[in-house]
Amino acid sequence: MTDDSIAIEIDDFKDEFTGCSTGECRVSVLPILFQISQIITETEDLERALTLILGVMEDRMKIVRGMVSLYDREAETIFIHASFGLTEEQKQRGIYSLGEGITGRVVESGKAVVVPHIGKEPGFLDRTRSRMETAALDRTFFCVPILHAKKVLGTISAERVYASRRLLRQDVELLATIASMIAPAVELYLLENNDKVRLESENRRLRTALKERFHPSNIIGNSKPMMGVYELIEKVATTKATVLILGESGVGKELVANAIHYKGDSADGPFVKFNCAALPESIVESELFGHEKGSFTGAAGQRKGRFELADGGSIFLDEVGELSLPIQAKLLRVLQEKTFERVGGNQPIKVNLRVIAATNRNLPEMVQQGRFREDLYYRLNVFPITIPPLRERGSDVITLADHFVARIARQSGKDVKRISTPALNMLMSYHWPGNVRELENVIERSVILASGGVIHGYDLPPSLQTSQETGTSFGCGLDAKIQAVEYEMIVEALKAHKGNMSKAAEELGLTRRMLGLRMEKYKLSYKSFRKG
Repeated sequence: MTDDSIAIEIDDFKDEFTGCSTGECRVSVLPILFQISQIITETEDLERALTLILGVMEDRMKIVRGMVSLYDREAETIFIHASFGLTEEQKQRGIYSLGEGITGRVVESGKAVVVPHIGKEPGFLDRTRSRMETAALDRTFFCVPILHAKKVLGTISAERVYASRRLLRQDVELLATIASMIAPAVELYLLENNDKVRLESENRRLRTALKERFHPSNIIGNSKPMMGVYELIEKVATTKATVLILGESGVGKELVANAIHYKGDSADGPFVKFNCAALPESIVESELFGHEKGSFTGAAGQRKGRFELADGGSIFLDEVGELSLPIQAKLLRVLQEKTFERVGGNQPIKVNLRVIAATNRNLPEMVQQGRFREDLYYRLNVFPITIPPLRERGSDVITLADHFVARIARQSGKDVKRISTPALNMLMSYHWPGNVRELENVIERSVILASGGVIHGYDLPPSLQTSQETGTSFGCGLDAKIQAVEYEMIVEALKAHKGNMSKAAEELGLTRRMLGLRMEKYKLSYKSFRKG
């Protein structure tokens, strides 16, 4: 915590509560305090009290953004229970662990904290992402604990711009007073609604994790082809249009499908995925549309299909080009009428959902060959999105590689921090027939093999280690390995010293002349490193 952050004992405040020299008199809130006290005394209605408290903060205290957070002691999770100035999505992101961020530290210590300037406090996480604008960084943020019998039950936090330190102290004291008043009601609420609070906390955590994981901003890559994909996702996500995602195997079609669902209006509904090529044809119909009891051998009971389970949300049909013609006919009816019958049944079932399909097949060609229904193709092809192959995404290869290195190193517990320049050149020159999936597998293998915190060219698979990229034409024996290591060390030294041959030679334990001979051998020039 910086010097700008102040840990405050509430008893330290000695300012007169009725001081109105700033023109924002707080005497007017006294009737409200009395009203809150009456509500808690007579009814213990926490929700009604919180409505009054947030109203006082917004209307009387001129607070820009206010939050009441509750502490789920068993899960050690703090989440926003009620607020103003936040969207529902921002509110759902406001989840903290004990000791995490300002809110987590207040719950952990039981002491109020004031941050005079949000923008100057590195410990301020902005987990809700509600303070992106510059003006918000000049505000003061303060958070007071809700304490009862020396037990922290939650927090009340607020933010606004204060020109007067006296007024700030009065407001911290006022909210601390309100927190102590509602503490018994909060404890009773937590006890009576234990399961509800835990479910609410867990639901918010999972929903936030899903949205973060599948948000388009987390589909790695900033190349021009991918920017076009992001734009299409933004435009179609809020509609109910059927989407057909096209692209080679391994480009990330499922990630795009997830992003479309979780950015759409039906994000709170179910998202059901089905791989059309994963099961035999005899089972696919039952899996998609369900079946009635006794409809075939082994149908011991009624079962809902994937379409029925996706009602109110979205269904993702991966590898849709693998469906047989009879299943295609039934799928066409669902797309046209949003109605189907279970296998062995005659009762129409109506569903309200979005269909997202994906394939790496050439559907127009399959239509010409009679292997895919033309009418179904046009029904699916309402809003096509083509994901570019990795070889067409330029520097996204490096961005993705760095992302995978960080993630895989963290998961495997290895201290690998970067990829050497020769290795990066090899990654950029490779044609990636397996696309992003192949790149991820290559990086995982390289992280396992890497030593010294760096992935070198010789850590990459042999298919990437071409003579063109290593600057050599040697084979795969011991001499080849030694030369590959030598080449990498020379490149790294020249890069570190921006082409200064004297310093590079000193680092490598060579004379300048010896380094020059080796650079000539590998066709390296110090000038290219100076430009870098």
